[in-house]
Amino acid sequence: MAGLRFTKVSWALFLLLFCRYVSSQCKILRCNSEYVAATLNLRGSNKNAAYCNALRSYSHCTRKTARTCRGDLAYHSAVHGIEDLMIQNNCSKEGPTSPPRPRLPAPNHQGFESLDICNYEKNFFHKNGRPPAYQHCAAFGDPHIRTFHDDFHTCRVEGSWPLLDNNYLFVQATSYPVAKGSNATVTSKLTIIFKNMKECIDQKVYQAEIDNLPAAFEDGSVNGGERPGGSSLTIQERLPGQHVEIRAVYIGTTIAVRQAGRQLSFSIRTAEQVARSFTEEQDLQLCVSGCPPSQRLSRSECRRGSIAVEMARVLCKEKLPVEDVYFQSCVFDVVTSGDINFTLAAHGALEDARVFHPDAEKLHIFQTGAGCHHLSLPFLFLSITSSLLAIQLHF
Repeated sequence: MAGLRFTKVSWALFLLLFCRYVSSQCKILRCNSEYVAATLNLRGSNKNAAYCNALRSYSHCTRKTARTCRGDLAYHSAVHGIEDLMIQNNCSKEGPTSPPRPRLPAPNHQGFESLDICNYEKNFFHKNGRPPAYQHCAAFGDPHIRTFHDDFHTCRVEGSWPLLDNNYLFVQATSYPVAKGSNATVTSKLTIIFKNMKECIDQKVYQAEIDNLPAAFEDGSVNGGERPGGSSLTIQERLPGQHVEIRAVYIGTTIAVRQAGRQLSFSIRTAEQVARSFTEEQDLQLCVSGCPPSQRLSRSECRRGSIAVEMARVLCKEKLPVEDVYFQSCVFDVVTSGDINFTLAAHGALEDARVFHPDAEKLHIFQTGAGCHHLSLPFLFLSITSSLLAIQLHF
């Protein structure tokens, strides 16, 4: 860094860009954050004195963390940068320092010792003074997609399709036809990648397949690794072989993976900012935009299987008393596949939505004309009788 001169603005920008690459053991990140916060809004005639106070505080902080940061590039960059800025601004090494940053109340009215970067909710509240907003997405059954925007599609999507692809998460579902000759498919494999977050976790991969719902990540671990924030990513088995829950506290996210019969389902509750953290190139995400129009199926026409529509309605009604899209999807799946386990898939998706959806009033979605066309028994009897009477009159 010798010979490189920093201005106040360029140094602040450098710190903001560099912080994510700091070693997890070295605490220079905290020093950088405190310096940026102290110099962000300097005003008035005494701003130069206040700036020197901030530099002395910054220098004092780096000295306290010197032992653990000896081999850290960001630490040495900070030390040289401070010296350069103190010379440019005629700041003496001895003198007053910036007052400590005021502690903001947490939701439980206790003070923060420091900003916990691996706890999304606390971090967000600390910065914004309010809890974060959340969104919910689910994929279950043949498969049916409930998007972050509460759109609901029944999809074909055979093969591998991304449910999510953003700066923090990648989720891919692999599907195959539910029955020979059917356009409907079911999810047979889920791959979930928690992308590396330097301050909190190593990259972790979770893979589930039919009859293999592990309670660990691909590397055998059950958390985010050895970093100080490793415990902010955990995996727990709710029901052996049937229900796994993954909590990613560092991004305000909870994921449920279930198996019912011969299909897997996926549900997520995630912070709104996390759900929206993607680029234009990451435009294919079923949780964001739903299924492409060419891949959408109508639930109004069911491919007749071994279970009649009326019987499917009775079976689904036991688990899903409200005739919403979960009920309609259940009937579609049971009729199309002939597998009554799809009642469990729809019921599990609804139970996840009860817990994950941020707005209880939007839990149920109603779509008119979206259910399987069916004839009730009285109507069927009347139709047959009318037909026979017409034949007799004809002859």
